[in-house]
Amino acid sequence: MEIPPSEVIERVVRESYGRLVSYLSANTGDIADSEAFLSDALTKALKIWPESGVPKNPEAWLLAVARRTHIDAIRRERIHSRALDYLAPMGAVEAPESSEFPDRRVQLLFACAHPDIDPSAQTPLMLNTILGLTAERIASAFLIHPSNMGQRLVRAKRRIRELGIPFQIPESELFCQRRDAVLEAIYAAFGIGWESNVPAGENTHADLAEESIYLGRVLLSQMPQDPEVLGLVAFMMYVHARRAARFSTTGHFVPLLEQDPKDWDHELLDEADRLLTRASKRKEIGRFQLLASIQSAQTVRRHSGAINWEAILVLYHGLNQRFATVGSLVGLAAALFHLERYEQAAAALAELPKKQTDAYQPYWVLKALIFEKSGDLPEAQAARSRAVGLTESPAIRAFLSM
Repeated sequence: MEIPPSEVIERVVRESYGRLVSYLSANTGDIADSEAFLSDALTKALKIWPESGVPKNPEAWLLAVARRTHIDAIRRERIHSRALDYLAPMGAVEAPESSEFPDRRVQLLFACAHPDIDPSAQTPLMLNTILGLTAERIASAFLIHPSNMGQRLVRAKRRIRELGIPFQIPESELFCQRRDAVLEAIYAAFGIGWESNVPAGENTHADLAEESIYLGRVLLSQMPQDPEVLGLVAFMMYVHARRAARFSTTGHFVPLLEQDPKDWDHELLDEADRLLTRASKRKEIGRFQLLASIQSAQTVRRHSGAINWEAILVLYHGLNQRFATVGSLVGLAAALFHLERYEQAAAALAELPKKQTDAYQPYWVLKALIFEKSGDLPEAQAARSRAVGLTESPAIRAFLSM
């Protein structure tokens, strides 16, 4: 059965948007223009494909149309001094015959991480350009107003164009300087993808998790001995290995402690173990190694039958000493809770700033559990209701409402 053109276009946008923008941007030097050219090509596809049929290689067709639009735009501007130099290499860059066109996303990641780009815009810019997330979706993840995020993205893209920042992987010294920003973006993308992991049939960004692991692997091929790159990829693998067990066959949410380890991806867990072992041999402890170690301690029950909460508590203390976030602080409180130190867990939550926890769902879930242990059922219900309102997944809402 032939797939409708609109569904093919939706699939291309979902799976290949970042690769297409990265490929175009590497040639145009302008992210915003490349996005506009791709948008124009998608609009033309919506008009042409229903009549002429979907081309054999949709991505290659879109690249060819976007490239022609770019050349036409240069000609219309009549900037001869720039166009003659710019048009020649563009004319020499043929759209690939296959959908397997070069993946330039890692180069674009490092362009977005350039030190002349506002640090607060670097991760959002990477999420927007490489993975195709909208300003609204990114703003939600960063807890800021969508219009402010939109302005931040526009300024960052303009800055790349004005400075002529090259779309390439820098030399070793500059590579290390920009590494942390790139790792943060991949980590953020994975988190969004994981939080969107819901039962089949619900509209999600769940494929972001696999894309993030892929980008992590590409980065690892460039820095095979970097402990933090190893730590990040290991962390993502530990988490992603439990994906299939997160929901039952009937679509019901299954929390970590109730998951059957037999349903986890043991091959992926073994690979994560190997990467974390390699990282630990470098004797350079960092944030992502600590995060990976926490996940390792949670998945070790596939061997021992139990989670080592004491080890997790120690790891969270180490993480919070140097890399504290609202997530890691709530994680520490959760470790205290599972060690039945309920008063300490409540005290740890009470120390968190209200502004940081208002929209953070795990905080309210843990708060509800602590209130239940203390016998304060009205407060427990209020906290649980707050948690329900902070999730978009019907399956998780149903679980929290039980």
